[in-house]
Amino acid sequence: MLHVADTRLELYQGDITRLAVDAIVNAANASLLGGGGVDGAIHRAAGPQLREACSKLSGCKTGEAKITKGYDLAAPYVIHTVGPIYRNGRSGEAELLASCYRSSMRLAHAHHLASIAFPAISTGAYGYPLQEAARIALDTVIDCLRQQPLSLTRVVFALYGPSLFTIYQSELAARSPNGQ
Repeated sequence: MLHVADTRLELYQGDITRLAVDAIVNAANASLLGGGGVDGAIHRAAGPQLREACSKLSGCKTGEAKITKGYDLAAPYVIHTVGPIYRNGRSGEAELLASCYRSSMRLAHAHHLASIAFPAISTGAYGYPLQEAARIALDTVIDCLRQQPLSLTRVVFALYGPSLFTIYQSELAARSPNGQ
């Protein structure tokens, strides 16, 4: 794990479904009923009750977030957010991606959660360029932690695979006061 001085951020390389945090964030599709990638992994690990709970939420709009219990996960809650499909970078994708992180953090705070883990939202099947997605994710989360009196004391970026971890590590180090 990499810690940045005076922040509550951590990087973790591995499976988000195994993290013992108050909530994991699901990079969901608009139906919230499961799919591929991290969405499918979370649904499989949580068990069929998650799909049943999601079916009662009437879906979710891009950039917004909704919460359910975590069922069979180590995390008691799942925050579902729908990231943008990357088209050309000029179709509002950056603001929608930032909104995913802001909405998820607000929802965690509203439920008095102390810890949350994010995947790299929209970087899989939705095609968001990794470096740009990492910048948006980190800038948005750091800004939220600095500007809002959030209940969150721990924010983890759960990154699947060494290349994604390296990109986030580099981007996070660039934001550290001493570049570490």
